[in-house]
Amino acid sequence: MPALLRSVFRSGTVVAVLVLAACSSPPAAPAPASPTAPATVGTPPTSATVSAAPAAATTSPRPRVVVLDPGHNGGNAGAPAAINRQVPDGRGGTKACNTTGTSTDAGYAEHAFTLDVAQRVEKRLVASGVRVELTRTDDDGVGPCVDERGSAGERAGADAVVSIHADGAAPSGKGFHVAYSDPPLNAAQRGPARTLAADLRDGLAAAGFPRSTYTGRDGLSPRTDLAGLNLSTRPTALVECANMRNAAEAALVSSAAGRDRYAAAIADGILRFLDS
Repeated sequence: MPALLRSVFRSGTVVAVLVLAACSSPPAAPAPASPTAPATVGTPPTSATVSAAPAAATTSPRPRVVVLDPGHNGGNAGAPAAINRQVPDGRGGTKACNTTGTSTDAGYAEHAFTLDVAQRVEKRLVASGVRVELTRTDDDGVGPCVDERGSAGERAGADAVVSIHADGAAPSGKGFHVAYSDPPLNAAQRGPARTLAADLRDGLAAAGFPRSTYTGRDGLSPRTDLAGLNLSTRPTALVECANMRNAAEAALVSSAAGRDRYAAAIADGILRFLDS
């Protein structure tokens, strides 16, 4: 993967050989002197060099690059004017810059959950040799807006972009779903984004997480209304990890062990995509 936007990876030697003439038998009788060849036969040359051809240049494989987008931000609730500002939605309309996100009934916020999971995913990907960039690295700011998040993959030259969220649906609903932009608006959305979404779905399912019972189909959800997906020119998918209003899933996302399980599953899905 190029070097780490924030995590790290990644001449020719020319050899000269000095050759000395040597003989094991006595030298032959000297030849008559020549005005054009004053040197005596049998006298070793003072130096003779052979230059090796320069070594072929070697290049390391391009580092794989992933952008992780932890949904929302801790300062959004205190900046309504900023987050309600209208930005392009990628389909000819506009929508709010961002939202506050949801929370469990006990008050554990989605924005805190998404950052924690994203940082855990980052550690796993970096350990696998992937260069990772995050759209935000703390939980104290406002935004960035969804159009900025949508262009983050292009700026980073990303092989994949994964937006991490949790849902706030009716308490009876449970399970994860993975969204992708549909109908597609460019080549990346036409095929690679769908493959990424399926790989993320398979990673979460393999880790034992249930597919959503209340939206999408088989853990996948095609969407027209998510600007971060619509505006992306890189393979991009959005993971709704759980329903934070479901009591059992609220307990899971609120625990460090639960968040680590989600992170491991998402990292597995990303690596499935990158290695395919």
